[in-house]
Amino acid sequence: MTESPTLCQLWASMWSDFKANQNLAFTAFDMSGHGRYRDLWEHYYKNCHGIIFVIDSSDRLRLVVVKEELDLMLQHPDICQKKLPILFFANKMDCKEALSSVKIAAALGLDKITDKPWHISASNALSGEGLQEGVEWLTQQIREMLSVKS
Repeated sequence: MTESPTLCQLWASMWSDFKANQNLAFTAFDMSGHGRYRDLWEHYYKNCHGIIFVIDSSDRLRLVVVKEELDLMLQHPDICQKKLPILFFANKMDCKEALSSVKIAAALGLDKITDKPWHISASNALSGEGLQEGVEWLTQQIREMLSVKS
């Protein structure tokens, strides 16, 4: 495969360039979730092959803001017209106050996303728990999307 998929990676991240496996490499952009940087996200949507959306599962109060930003992103013309896979990392699952993946999915209304494949992966960025599972899912989704295009 000669094409290197581009991911729009939102909220927080741990990668810039990484290999998912021998045949697929990702270029990811770490897009801060801080309010003053959110307007920059849309500049990356047009050439995006997938989205990684990292959520702090221990911060219940910010879930309202996360939902608002997710809804805005999904309504953007460069996103709503594509069947981009979206990987949600529910980060900080090691914290005792962390919400479960099921509760996060419910709070964000992920069940209403019916036109794009999505997956939520419980994760811990410090230990790496859940990251491989999520990246493997996203890799498979992007492969399927690119094979349909060719």
